[in-house]
Amino acid sequence: MKAAMLPMGPTGFRVLGAMGLALSCGTAGAFVVHMASSCLLTANGSLGGFDLIVAFNKNPLVCYDPDAYIFYPCDGWLLHDVATLVAIFLNNNATWVQRAEARRQACTELAAQFWAHTALRRTPPQVRIVPIPISNDPDSVRLICHVWGFFPPAVTIQWLQNGLVVASEDTKLLPNGDWTYRTQTTLRASTAAGSTYTCSVWHSSLEQPLQVDWSPNLSLGMMAQVAVAVMALTLGLVAFSAGVFSFCQRPRGPGAGPSPHPDAGSDSNPGPQSDPRPSSGPHPSPGPHSGSDPHPGPGPHPSPDPHSVSDPHPGPGPGPGFASGPYP
Repeated sequence: MKAAMLPMGPTGFRVLGAMGLALSCGTAGAFVVHMASSCLLTANGSLGGFDLIVAFNKNPLVCYDPDAYIFYPCDGWLLHDVATLVAIFLNNNATWVQRAEARRQACTELAAQFWAHTALRRTPPQVRIVPIPISNDPDSVRLICHVWGFFPPAVTIQWLQNGLVVASEDTKLLPNGDWTYRTQTTLRASTAAGSTYTCSVWHSSLEQPLQVDWSPNLSLGMMAQVAVAVMALTLGLVAFSAGVFSFCQRPRGPGAGPSPHPDAGSDSNPGPQSDPRPSSGPHPSPGPHSGSDPHPGPGPHPSPDPHSVSDPHPGPGPGPGFASGPYP
């Protein structure tokens, strides 16, 4: 990793300025002299090395050896002699060695923190399926599964059809420039209804696979329309049920009840009745025009008179057993 530019005091700037003027003497154009340091980290995040260079027009001129605590010329071409003179000057000034060691110590202290915020972090991916129509094949569609914004770069992508794996391939990773990666994979699918295609993504930042489904003729707009239709149907059924219940609970008006029995004075289920005749005394014998006696006495019974009429509802009279017709 690259560290920040090594800070320098006024003396250091004057030295580098004088060196730049000497190096650019007799040439046209501007010049740039800068000093930069870098910290090399191993796979477990520990410090693996330290570099510090003095560059002229972005070309290394003098380098620092952290093991020997000295500067040495690292340009072996036209500026080698100048680089040797600059290295001797920096070694004779203890301030430059102290600055280089301070920078290496900063790399050691910040390496663990920097590693935790970069290499050890876990960023979950985002997934989206984009269908691309195929012009010469209306019964098929090309599905592109976009996966982006994840770190670390290791990721596994599978295509499923109705829950069964139909494709799994290695994808090419591309960096996003913000310590995340992106990739994509394609699948040729049928546009016939009845199948569901799933892009399943496995990543170390996820506890379970991240899955996104796509079905033919089932876009987000259509799903919203279906949801609205179902909601409207449900509300209609609720309103209809409430209306029927309210109608059934409405009180009835006069005369709406059950009609009375035509024979209101009689009991439809009469119990045992007592004989209205006196308990003692002679019973009058039936006359020639009398009706049938419900309590016939002993002896022969005369044949009923065809002209006699039996009143099923006798009014007040001489008592039961007598005919309701006129007497002879």
